Amino acid sequence: MGYIWLHGSTTAEQCREALLAKHAMKDSTVRTILRRLEEKGFLAHHIEGRTFVYRSVQPRQSTAARAVSHIIDRFCGGSVEQLLVGMVENDVLDSRELARLAQKIARRRESKA
Repeated sequence: MGYIWLHGSTTAEQCREALLAKHAMKDSTVRTILRRLEEKGFLAHHIEGRTFVYRSVQPRQSTAARAVSHIIDRFCGGSVEQLLVGMVENDVLDSRELARLAQKIARRRESKA
C-alpha cells in the first residue's frame, strides 16, 4: 500500500520490482495480494491493454484509521481508551506524543463547543 500511495497507481510488475530489495516475491504472489486488497476495498483497478493498473481507493490516513478501528473492535472490545492505555503502559507512546495528543483532544473539544 505504501508504494501505491507514494506513486498513485501501479501495475503488479512495478510493485513487485519496487519491493524486490526487501521482499522477493513471485509475480503471482503480488497479483494475489493486490487482488485481495481490492476485494477488501483498499484498491481499485482499471485495464490498460491487458494490464491491470491499481490505485488506492482511500488516502493513507483513512485506511490507517479503518485498520485501527478494526483492531479496537477485535482486540479491545471497542474501547479506544483500552487501546491508548495499553499503548501508554507498553511505552508505544512517549511523553511528547502524549502531550501532542492531549493538545489535539483539547482543540477538538474547543472547536465543538
